[in-house]
Amino acid sequence: MRSHLCNRCGSCVGLSEGKIVFEDKTGEYRPRIIAPIDDELADTLWEACPGKYFDFVKYREANYKDVTHFHEFIGPYERIGIGFAKDEAIRSEGASGGIISAILIYLLKQKKIDGAVVLGMSQAEPWLTQAFIATTPEQILQAAQSKYIISSNNDILPEIAAFKGKLAYVGLPGQIQSIRKLQFMNHPSVQHIEYIFGPFYGNTLHFSSVNSFLKTHGEKDYHNITKLYFRYGEWPGNMRVELKSGRIIELKKFHANYLIPFHILRNSLYCTDLTNEFTDISGGDAWAPVYEERGKGFSMVISRSKKGEKLLQEMCDAGWLSFDQISEDEAITMHSHGYDFKKRGGFIRIHFRRILGKSVPDYGYQIKGFKFSRYLMEVIISSLFILLGTSLARWAVEQFPPKFIGGIFEKTRTIWKKSTHKIKRQEL
Repeated sequence: MRSHLCNRCGSCVGLSEGKIVFEDKTGEYRPRIIAPIDDELADTLWEACPGKYFDFVKYREANYKDVTHFHEFIGPYERIGIGFAKDEAIRSEGASGGIISAILIYLLKQKKIDGAVVLGMSQAEPWLTQAFIATTPEQILQAAQSKYIISSNNDILPEIAAFKGKLAYVGLPGQIQSIRKLQFMNHPSVQHIEYIFGPFYGNTLHFSSVNSFLKTHGEKDYHNITKLYFRYGEWPGNMRVELKSGRIIELKKFHANYLIPFHILRNSLYCTDLTNEFTDISGGDAWAPVYEERGKGFSMVISRSKKGEKLLQEMCDAGWLSFDQISEDEAITMHSHGYDFKKRGGFIRIHFRRILGKSVPDYGYQIKGFKFSRYLMEVIISSLFILLGTSLARWAVEQFPPKFIGGIFEKTRTIWKKSTHKIKRQEL
């Protein structure tokens, strides 16, 4: 709970019967024990927690034994393709192609589910995320788009357990890993979950990123926020803040990415799951010039379980989704930067923690044997995260206009990607 291994999935809070709560959600956003916990509950919480231990091999065999394909980076899968929701209203509401929203709405209309666990923004505190159970297409669309600040979907496990009907669940890798552990335990809190979906995952930011964004625009109080978006408008979208005064602040996504190194949740650096490997279907942006130049939004879609593949094909046949299959190599090339960051960089950073005598996550497997140049590159990356995460660095960047800093960040990132391209692509 107090280490960098906590990903704030929320399972300990949701299962604790009120004995654990999240505190300081606009700060460190950590779970805190407020009442004594007996041994039986403690054992359950420990087993459900994905932060310290999640055996990829064990849970892959438990959930994807009969799946056709497997790749060390991609995980188990049936098919990979590029797609989007054919309903333009759904597509335009999504962060990329609206795939997950379309799937949930289709399942709801076909009465295959009665609700969906999704992540929206809190109505009471619109600057914070809030998981809820959507039971209408309108509610599903309200939860569309990515949220880049900390979320804790599994703190609503009691609501999931009490729900009358079948559910789909949408979450980030760490949240889903806990759900899979609970399913393996036959825990009653997850008995109504029929399908699991999720987006690709790069990183999560502390709420301090929103505070910093406001400060650079001369706004000091986040309580004045009425609406907060991270991918607003046409793909790839804008970070957008609407205030009580009527003022609207926007910055295009690629420029708003400058906030990442200053406010990243450290657990993001130790997560090795880029494409949400334990879902039935996962999806994320199709990062390739051929799609980026068209706008509108295209998603890379991965069907993983037999159930997920059947659903994907059914939706294509029914005209709900556009889907063009691509090869494994194309998929890896399209997200080479992300795979390198997660599957190489993640394990190198874990190795660094181990050398320093700090606790490390156990994923049941390791990827080793990287070239010296890749280790050296990671030393530079990790050093930058430590340096830029200091209060002095955060203060310094807030003295400049976000558009100026964002432009510099985007250009610097492009130069960095080009200069390290060979290192990152070696034997990928």
